[in-house]
Amino acid sequence: MHFSRRLGVLAIAFTLIAGYFIGAPRVALGDAPGVTSTQILLGGTHPFSGPAAAYGTISQGINAYFAYVNDNGGVNGRKIVYKDVDDGYNPAQTVQLVKQLAEQDQVFAFFNTLGTAPNVAIQPYLNQNKIPQLFISTGATQFGLEGTKYPYTLLFNPDYQSEAQIFGKDLIAHNKNAKVAIIYQNDDFGQDYVTGFQRAIAGKGPTVVKTASYEVTDADVGSQMQALKASGADTLLIAATPKFAVQSMVIKAKLGWNPVTYLTDVSAAQFLMQAATKAGGAGATNGIVTAEYVLDPTNAGMAGAPGMKLYRQILSKYGGKADPNNAFVLYGMAAAYTMVDALKHAGKNPTRDSLMNAALHLNEKNPFFIDGVTLSTSPTDRFPIRQEQLGKYMNGLFVPYGFVIDARK
Repeated sequence: MHFSRRLGVLAIAFTLIAGYFIGAPRVALGDAPGVTSTQILLGGTHPFSGPAAAYGTISQGINAYFAYVNDNGGVNGRKIVYKDVDDGYNPAQTVQLVKQLAEQDQVFAFFNTLGTAPNVAIQPYLNQNKIPQLFISTGATQFGLEGTKYPYTLLFNPDYQSEAQIFGKDLIAHNKNAKVAIIYQNDDFGQDYVTGFQRAIAGKGPTVVKTASYEVTDADVGSQMQALKASGADTLLIAATPKFAVQSMVIKAKLGWNPVTYLTDVSAAQFLMQAATKAGGAGATNGIVTAEYVLDPTNAGMAGAPGMKLYRQILSKYGGKADPNNAFVLYGMAAAYTMVDALKHAGKNPTRDSLMNAALHLNEKNPFFIDGVTLSTSPTDRFPIRQEQLGKYMNGLFVPYGFVIDARK
């Protein structure tokens, strides 16, 4: 053997031996940063602070499910380590943190990073470096349409345009002469709702008479809501993140405005509805319609579902101080289930490419989804969830009505 090759072999052997005895990270297996013989390192960002901090509880459900999986053998014998950091819902901060996780921590893949703008900001970097950006916590339609340009990115949430179309179809069925006002976040998230809703009602009777946008840095949406009321609209679509969704519900009630109201699913958690009710009275929330796809931990009618029993069992052991009635916590567990499913199908010695291949060939019945909702993917269909059921908020609960609607049809 050539002398330099012998030195190389000795160096590798020394690294392995030293790592074994002093607890250093094991050498990664194959072309898979973050994967060792004992663990899989995932990265992500959620806003634990800032204007969207309500979403930070998603991480509690994710970590509880990963802890449950780890205690039951992990994934092909490896434990999942999830490094989830606070980006404050600030895209510039997201970019900085993601680069740090990728280049310094050497994460295997990114999972459930939250927000449309934060994911848009990191998408080119992750795809250029062929790092999976999986089951992102947004429903911006563009992420499902740009698979050729960004092959390493995949949605989790139902896309916003499809959900808005479901709202539009429901409105047509109940009031073909409706005059609609829309409050929306001025980014791809909010604009998707405007596009999808207008597409659904075009030529069908209802008309959009006024729209108003806000920036995530705004203090409130008082002036926008006053302008929407003045339009004479009898129907309101709220396409807003939690802080501004609650404000919209409260302000409409204080203005004495009682339009039929549709609310994006991403702001329809029970604790947000309770906050709006407390601040604005029952009139702020009663009758509001949303679309659901995950189980509702506050709905007694779902208490007997196997997935709800599993959720509460896992959370009681691994959830720490997490509120079991927080829908965002349950959402996090549902997303974690799908991530584990993809990891299992990525093979005994996964690579980033084998993980992407697995993620694009899923066909699962997630136990934390409501009955009738499934998750499926293919290389030509990057919209994993396209089914939802409408629910109306009455006397402190969202009561499902109608059937599960499949946006693919």
